[in-house]
Parts: sequence; C-alpha cells; structure tokens
Amino acid sequence: MTQSAPAISSAALQTFIAQCFVATGMPKTDADIAASLMTQADLMGQDGHGVFRLPMYIRRIRAGGLNVTPRFKRLQERTATALVDGDDGLGHLVMHHATQLAMEKAEKTGIAWVGARHSNHAGPASLYAMMPLKKNMIGLYIAVGSANHLPPWGGTEMLLSTNPIAVAVPAKNRPPIVLDMATTVAAYGKVKTAAQKGETMPEGWMIDRNGAPLTNPTRAAEGFLLPIGGPKGYGLSLIFGILAGTLNGAAFGRDVVDFNADSKSVTNTGHLILALDIAAFADPDVFRAEIDAIWDEMKSSPRLPGVDEIRLPGERLHRVTAQRKADGIPLSAPLRAQLGDLAGELGIDQL
Repeated sequence: MTQSAPAISSAALQTFIAQCFVATGMPKTDADIAASLMTQADLMGQDGHGVFRLPMYIRRIRAGGLNVTPRFKRLQERTATALVDGDDGLGHLVMHHATQLAMEKAEKTGIAWVGARHSNHAGPASLYAMMPLKKNMIGLYIAVGSANHLPPWGGTEMLLSTNPIAVAVPAKNRPPIVLDMATTVAAYGKVKTAAQKGETMPEGWMIDRNGAPLTNPTRAAEGFLLPIGGPKGYGLSLIFGILAGTLNGAAFGRDVVDFNADSKSVTNTGHLILALDIAAFADPDVFRAEIDAIWDEMKSSPRLPGVDEIRLPGERLHRVTAQRKADGIPLSAPLRAQLGDLAGELGIDQL
C-alpha cells in the first residue's frame, strides 16, 4: 500500500482485529494471539496477508468453514518430530502452537520438525520462520497455499499453489536474514491487493490459458500464476506441497479448497515448521557475528551500473517494520471501507 494512505497505529489495529474475532465467538486469548500475528504481518509490509484477510476469515467463520474453538491434538510424536491436528482452527493459531512445540523440542534435541494438518490460511510464511530467532534458532517454514493458482509445467489445470517457504537466520548487530518467497513470481495476495486498489499487474506475474500476458487483476480467474524460474519453480511447488501437505495427511492437488471462493468447506491446509538450535552446531554468538560479517560482505560488493544498493533478504522487512511502528500502518480507502462494513456487521467500534 502507498505511504500516502491514511495510517493507523499497530495497537489500534490489533485491538480491532481481536474484537472482530471475539465477536464471532473466539476465546479472547486466541483472538489476541491471532490479532498480534496479523498485525505483525502488516507491520512487516506483508499487506496481502494481514488485516486485508480479516473479512475473508470472518466470512469463513460465519459460514461454518472455520472452527473458533479448536482443540489441537498430537497425532504422531517422537523426540524431535510431531504431527499436529489443527481441528480446522485459524491457521495463525495452529502454527503458533506448532512453532512453540518445535522450539521446545529443538531445545532438547537440537533440531525439530513439526507438521500440521486440518489448518487454514496462516498469513505470511516469515511470521513462523522468525519465531525461533528469539531462541537463538534458525526457523524454516513451508505451507500448502490455500488455493491452487499454478498448473504443472506445460499444463493448464491449476493443481498447485504458491506453496511458500521462509527461512530466518539470526544476526548479532545486523537485522536477521529472512527469506520469504512463494514458488510463483508473485504471491496471489499481491494480485488481490492490486485488484482492490484498481492497479494493474506487471507482465510476468500471470498468463491466460492461451499463454498471453494477463495484467488485469480483476481477470485473474481467466489465467494462472507463473512459477519462479520456469520448471524449477514448478518443481519446488510440487516438493513443498508433498512435504507440507501429503506427508501430513493434508490437502494437495485437486483436494485443495479455494478459500477465496468457498467459505463453507473445510480446507485441511498443511504446514511444516523446522526449528534448528544453532548451539547444536556452533557457538551462537560466534555464528551470529559471522552472519553480520556475511551481511557486510554482501553489501560491499561492487554494483552494476544503475544499482543504488545491494539488499539482503529481510532488509526491506526490517526497514518497513521500523517505519510502520513509528508512523503507523497505511490502509487504503477500499480496505478501510471493507473493515467499516465488517465492524457494522459484527456490532463493534469502527477503526
């Protein structure tokens, strides 16, 4: 969103989101966790995965497609692994629970892998990859996207999703290195936000079923997203879907429910989180200092003509977070109108 859009403080936004969830019957403790994570997404500049998604979540709750009082279960468990059933809960709550479990296990075993099924959309991947940072751990998160927008390479049936991956590595005095990417050129949330703001998409994001560029986001249903790196992106999406979906007994391929169009059906979204304790391999302080050195080395590379700055993954996230904590989170006029309507429907105070 543009910085010229009216801004709101993160505290006010978090309170509003929590009130919306409580109004649907979600326990306040869970509502506060979900609201905190969604607000953090907006603070990081992940505008397609923060409060932008709130009307959709509320619509699913009211249609019976999302359980506001889930009871999480461990279906399988070993010393360093677990499989969590999310009981059709909000993805943020499922993955908050799974990530806490992974960190607890990693403190004892050095590394832990926790999978989840019967979950829902959980926001940006970086939210969960970054959680282990506070424990001097590296985090890795993968998910099956909540709607298929990608065909197998050379095909036309959308059997795959954006299937994102995020990896977060702590530094000492520099910001953490945070890779957060979809296996498609653009995440579908960017398409939806472009449509809401009346913007066009760059060529290369989507093509229609004849292979021609598709730049009007309101016509997104007429085509599909393109994978990063051609067949390599398709391969990554396939493997990530197997690891986060099939391995966990979650939906994959034709079983994925398009939560953009269907608010009633259970999505059975799959995720995985891996937490790696740096102390199992190296002294954490030494390692983090070495990440600082890597940061400086990358930044010091001679630049190509026309390149003003070399950036590392997560650098923009760090800058945007600092700016939005100080100046507030910008909300576009169409989004504010949507949230106003939502507040009226739920009988809570406007933003």
